[in-house]
Amino acid sequence: MHCQDCGEPGMTLRIEKSFEGGKTIFRVSGGIASEQLEELKAEIAGEGAAAVLDLEHVTLVEVEGVRFLSDCEGQGIELLHCPLYIREWIGREQARSRDSSERGSPQ
Repeated sequence: MHCQDCGEPGMTLRIEKSFEGGKTIFRVSGGIASEQLEELKAEIAGEGAAAVLDLEHVTLVEVEGVRFLSDCEGQGIELLHCPLYIREWIGREQARSRDSSERGSPQ
């Protein structure tokens, strides 16, 4: 288990790592702020599609965290117990990204 406190009240990130059925489960709790993204990236590096992020106890996510989670999904990492507000936000970010790339491509 690992905890990181970014120095702001209520912005503690906790990552618990376990192995189940050939998958590496990262149980994430607390807040995912931009200051903690490098830590989270380092924890899941090298796991690829064998990684699962269990977000059941995530209480706060900044926009950079949502973009990171969206990228994780794009790499085949499963987001388990993703809170609805985060799931909806990921969908909006993905749509925004698609719209931006479509406008930027020559027609």
